Amino acid sequence: MLAPMQKNKSLVLGITAGIAAYKAAELVRLLIKANIDVQVVMTESATQFITPTTMQALSGKPVFVGMWDEGVDNGMPHIELSRNADAILIAPATAEFVAKLLHGRADDLLSTLCLARDCPLLVAPAMNKQMWENPATQRNFKQLAADNIAVLGPGSGEQACGETGDGRMLEATELFAHIEAHFTPKILADKQLLITAGATLEMIDPVRGITNLSSGKMGYAIAQAAANMGAKVTLVSGPTHLPPPHNVAFISVNSAASMYEAVMQNIQNQDVFIGVAAVADYAPTEVAQHKIKKTADTLTLTLHRNKDILAEVAHLPNPPFCVGFAAESEHVVEYAEKKRITKKLALIVANEVTSAMGHDDNQVTLIDDNGNHPLVRAPKSTIATQLLEHITHLL
Repeated sequence: MLAPMQKNKSLVLGITAGIAAYKAAELVRLLIKANIDVQVVMTESATQFITPTTMQALSGKPVFVGMWDEGVDNGMPHIELSRNADAILIAPATAEFVAKLLHGRADDLLSTLCLARDCPLLVAPAMNKQMWENPATQRNFKQLAADNIAVLGPGSGEQACGETGDGRMLEATELFAHIEAHFTPKILADKQLLITAGATLEMIDPVRGITNLSSGKMGYAIAQAAANMGAKVTLVSGPTHLPPPHNVAFISVNSAASMYEAVMQNIQNQDVFIGVAAVADYAPTEVAQHKIKKTADTLTLTLHRNKDILAEVAHLPNPPFCVGFAAESEHVVEYAEKKRITKKLALIVANEVTSAMGHDDNQVTLIDDNGNHPLVRAPKSTIATQLLEHITHLL
């Protein structure tokens, strides 16, 4: 679930004449859901790929196409639209439109308002792979970057023409992540964060294992929020069904031992360590080389205790700011505070097990030296933002 932005932002979404224009519909839906005000501006040719009526229905606002649209009182939409925007995104951005931007041409409403803007401009390329690879196109995009215009993508994959390669416009979810990051205050700039997420899997034999229940959603939300806030983030994750967050160094592990090794190899120079992962406390002492057959009514396993990753990081000679998570089924705050003191943590996040497990939202209490700070139930992405803001305050 996407978290609403803390403050309403305003975005002009420019749509040019590319088959990827259909993705703009989904992008508008995501932006509106996140309380971002969207004003759609289309080129005349773009209306051949997706209709203004569709975009108006999704954005809740009239769509501007022509230079002489009477919907703006002063008769100057190229000025008025950009002055009310926090950013302009062109998606899709065709090779022809990028060439206009590069040379400062202004022969339609969209190119004119881009030239007359006083807010950041972002473009999402969308074109055939040969067009993208053409030296002229590459020169144009290099100059855009030099002009402080952000280039989002392109991606690589199957294209409408049937070919496969670079030039494909990023998906709507990817573009939304870029916009969300663009609008997020960089309160963690110059900070390095190491985060663990998901569960660990301790193998019994080649097909069976012991694990804790964890979707990984909370840890992934924290990693994405931290990256959006400008931090350099490393995420060490056990098995999940989630795609890795954007702009995050991602390390995939399975067992508690492999997670411990990955954490210790990357803990140097970290400013903050957040242990969100549900790490198995015990692992089989011996792992069978072959599948154990059902030859008896009972099976006895000998388990040994895994290393406590969070405690070991917190007890390093010069530890980072350490944050733990405590998922409890009873006496939630009491047990969490005891864990915080025992492990010498600066902050712990306490929640009741069934309220968070696998859900898209959560209700937690932040516990530090200054006491308890309950947060109202909210999407995990919102909880992640509030947690990181609290950490920044303590830092």
